[in-house]
Amino acid sequence: AALLLVVAAILGIVGPHPKVDEDTLVVIIDHQRFPLDLIGAVVNAGGLIALAAVLNFLWTATKARRPALSPGFRYMVLAGGVIAAISGVVYWVAAGLAAHKFVTSGQQTYSEAHHLTSTAAVLVPPVVGYFGGFLLGIGALIISLNAMRVGLLPKVMGYLGIFVGILFVYPIVPVFVIQGGWLLALACLFLGRWPNAFPPAWDRGEAVPWPSNQKVREQQAANRASRGGRGKRVPAPAASGTGSASGSASGSASASAPAPASAERAVAPAGSTRATTPKRKRKRRR
Repeated sequence: AALLLVVAAILGIVGPHPKVDEDTLVVIIDHQRFPLDLIGAVVNAGGLIALAAVLNFLWTATKARRPALSPGFRYMVLAGGVIAAISGVVYWVAAGLAAHKFVTSGQQTYSEAHHLTSTAAVLVPPVVGYFGGFLLGIGALIISLNAMRVGLLPKVMGYLGIFVGILFVYPIVPVFVIQGGWLLALACLFLGRWPNAFPPAWDRGEAVPWPSNQKVREQQAANRASRGGRGKRVPAPAASGTGSASGSASGSASASAPAPASAERAVAPAGSTRATTPKRKRKRRR
């Protein structure tokens, strides 16, 4: 699936392209690109059908671990892949026939080019193809989300699959780059060659949900606490006799030490009053 989708995108890039959006020029360039575009449409159809098969396999594995998953999503991706594949081939066949008719017959005017490119055979297939891509994208989104919840897909792969499904509906970036990378990563996962820890849900055959961010933070905090407890030295408690002896020794030492002179002046002898306390004579200043 990854190889076919990337090759189809490369075939659509190479070759001549109109420099301005003008009907007569577009039709002439379509006539020149017809073999390349038709081959690219067939290759892309094979890639879409292969992608639908990949999502069907992922749905089957998820359904075995979450029975509540609706079978409608399985039919959605299968129908969407087939519809998008067939409509793409039909469009390029109709566009090629219209371009051939314009180049080989008629007066080759703007009105004739506009008339040939406005027929139902040219306008309807892209609308049908968009509907098929919409079904395929919604199915990819839901299946990737549920596969991530039961532990079949790592979180990064689950979120990337959701993004791939959104790109089918709103192609804001080149779709084939994201699709190809996601499908190659799925191939590594299905073959058991995932570089990181392999999801245990594949081996156990049951749902093994990934821990939430809060549980991961709590586990990390517990690990840090256990490592800190093993590395910290706890002092031994002092004996009661030793503590009392040291307390008495310190008390005796403090009692035997001479009091500072300021303390002697601050403490008045017992029984002294203000009248009996000798007064200092002050020197008279002349």
